Amino acid sequence: MTESGSKLRIFKFLKIIISSLLITVLLLFTIAAIRTLSLDVNAGLQLAHWEKTNNKSLVIDHHQREELLANFKEAIRIPTVSFSNTESNTTALHEFDRFLRKAFPTVFSSSLVHHELVANYSHLFWVKGSQPELVPYMLLAHIDVVPASESDGWEAPPFSAKEIDGFIYGRGTIDDKNNLMGILQALEYLLLKGYAPRRGFYIGLGHDEEISGLNGATNIVRILKQRGVQLLFVMDECLPILDGIIPAIEGPAALIGLSEKGQAVIKLSVSVAPGHSSMPPRETSIGILATAVKRLEDNPMPRLFGYGPEGDTFEHLAHKFSLPLKFIMSNLWLFSPLLSRILERKPVSNAFVRTTTAVTFFNAGVKINVIPSLAEAYVNLRIHSAQSVQEVLDIIKDTVGDQRVKVELVNGFDPLPISGADDKAFGFQIIKKTVLDLFPTVTVAPAICIGNTDSRHFVDLTKNIYRFSPAWFKPGDLERFHGINERISTKNYEEMIVFYFNLIQNCDIRKLPEPHSSVHEL
Repeated sequence: MTESGSKLRIFKFLKIIISSLLITVLLLFTIAAIRTLSLDVNAGLQLAHWEKTNNKSLVIDHHQREELLANFKEAIRIPTVSFSNTESNTTALHEFDRFLRKAFPTVFSSSLVHHELVANYSHLFWVKGSQPELVPYMLLAHIDVVPASESDGWEAPPFSAKEIDGFIYGRGTIDDKNNLMGILQALEYLLLKGYAPRRGFYIGLGHDEEISGLNGATNIVRILKQRGVQLLFVMDECLPILDGIIPAIEGPAALIGLSEKGQAVIKLSVSVAPGHSSMPPRETSIGILATAVKRLEDNPMPRLFGYGPEGDTFEHLAHKFSLPLKFIMSNLWLFSPLLSRILERKPVSNAFVRTTTAVTFFNAGVKINVIPSLAEAYVNLRIHSAQSVQEVLDIIKDTVGDQRVKVELVNGFDPLPISGADDKAFGFQIIKKTVLDLFPTVTVAPAICIGNTDSRHFVDLTKNIYRFSPAWFKPGDLERFHGINERISTKNYEEMIVFYFNLIQNCDIRKLPEPHSSVHEL
């Protein structure tokens, strides 16, 4: 074979490879472009023929508005604080019980409503339905709040419920007395209008959610289990309506949590012989442990974006982005690795990409001139839906990679099961419909709740748990959650009452309609 013939063959081979690559790229681009133009995961059941119901409407007059705001403010003024796992303001919890009975007399006196006190401070309501064959659902909220001090920089005292420029300030205004009072106020209005539900439902108000709900929610669950109750779905707090918070998106987005990240607390400890600081060893217990902690921070958990509900979140929001982001969001099958690298740059969005690792305690040392024999650190992990506690523990051990560092699991639980969000998911679709009927400019999307709620205790009673609060969050409001200057607008609180007023009635349909795409139309 001549040299020119060999070069010709190589040229032809390279030409075939380059042509194949170009065709592949063109094909992928064509598929992605078609998907970008045609993807519409939001159509769902909005155009379908919903079962007709005679829903009552709610128009709040001036007198009602004054009364409902006065009740809400009184709820905020009662400092139902959970200080720690062993300390709560039980005096305030008793006061809150008396307040509820005064604020909602119809709820507590109606023959349709059965109420019972659980674990001394939590509340369980059963609202009887006229059609017992319909599986009941449950609405959750919690009474307790996290501590707050005016000295932290509040614009108004945290338990004053002071109204400033149309906003009510106070601890609990967005976590979670807004939902609690909204649910009960909606039920009060419905009963006053003569409403009797077809589908029965429960309302559960826990008193210790901020300290894991181990007395309130767990005892409510125990009672329901003893009675053989199974639930169609559960709705609890968590994700709000985000307006102007997600960069580059057009319009507000209502996120409905399908799951919650798991959680684990891991203890790292190093034990060595103590000594005098004048004769230090090459490595001290503090130095060994500090190196281990640095390894954990330098080597974050693997990226898992797209292996949980977070991928669906961006697909549902894709049509609200402009190009080129719309192209990327519509084709996560192709761009998921790229997007995950972008999201991990900021702490807020990084929480959706992986299991997060945070060293929250570091204890060592007893005296300035004594080398401590023991150094300890505690690591808090929020576990991605695609991992388990055991998997995370194994990764921690491998990453630390030092036999001198003892790695122990203090406590933890796996991520919660992922609830359905398709056209057959009754709870999701009813929440979505209620949101869009009240807020037609909002885009609804499934999501993951990176915190934890009382609803995690209800997994044995239903496969469908949703975390959503019809509260509007604008730029700067996320920092108010468990932070200073927690507040809600009077307008939004009123909207929350209307939301629950409509939601309860919307749940009375027997079944969801057939999707619009499969409905035969002449």
